[in-house]
Amino acid sequence: MKDKIDTAADIPQSILANKDLIPSRQTWGWYNIFAFWMSDVHSAGGYIFAGTLFSLGLAGWQVFVSLIAGILIILVLANIIGAPSQKYAIPFPVISRMTYGVFGSNIPALIRGIIAIVWYGIQTYLASAALMVVVLYEFPILISYHENSYFGLSLLGWVCFLFMWLLQTALFLCRMEAIRRFMDWAGPLVYLAMLGLMVLIVGRAGWENISFTLSETEMSVSQTAWTMLLGAALVVSYFAGPTLNFGDFSRYAKSASDMK
Repeated sequence: MKDKIDTAADIPQSILANKDLIPSRQTWGWYNIFAFWMSDVHSAGGYIFAGTLFSLGLAGWQVFVSLIAGILIILVLANIIGAPSQKYAIPFPVISRMTYGVFGSNIPALIRGIIAIVWYGIQTYLASAALMVVVLYEFPILISYHENSYFGLSLLGWVCFLFMWLLQTALFLCRMEAIRRFMDWAGPLVYLAMLGLMVLIVGRAGWENISFTLSETEMSVSQTAWTMLLGAALVVSYFAGPTLNFGDFSRYAKSASDMK
């Protein structure tokens, strides 16, 4: 059935189905899923979140353990949530009908949509802030457009924000196949850029001048254990969005092993 529904003309005339809800073609391999997660993890929001874990007072290796613990929990949850979507090639809103009913499923779908809109705004702002730094570095004469604030952003800030908003909107309006191709090269590229910047920063600062401990106070063993548990919980919370929506991507996976 899912291989026969290829065009909008093949969609049943019903309020319960549209081109985004019908079974999709499963063409994604393990690398496509891998690149999707790389694109999601390596973002401005992800870097800021990881940095906040150090502000909890944990040492570098303790933050690393908290990250691994949280990631393993996400690994289990994502594979559980993505399994039915991969098996039947349908997205999260359709899967949720089994629990909430045909019309009741609109409630969790609406909630996750609102969360997505908020997260979209956060990521767009962070990306525009990074773009503004680059623009001011290359064209310092534009600093005069960054002096006055209008609704929380300078004129230059609004220009950068709207520019990034339009770029992302243009990408989201593309077909999923185009988005997949974009993630296939963007995910690894961001990873390589991150490694290159890390080498550059360490080289300029000197390894002896880099510290992974931001807190000046010593914590007891129980306090450290509790803070590490808190850090793992924060990791799970941060990835709750993409984990909940993982079915929207696992639906394209060729097999359960590719998804995992």
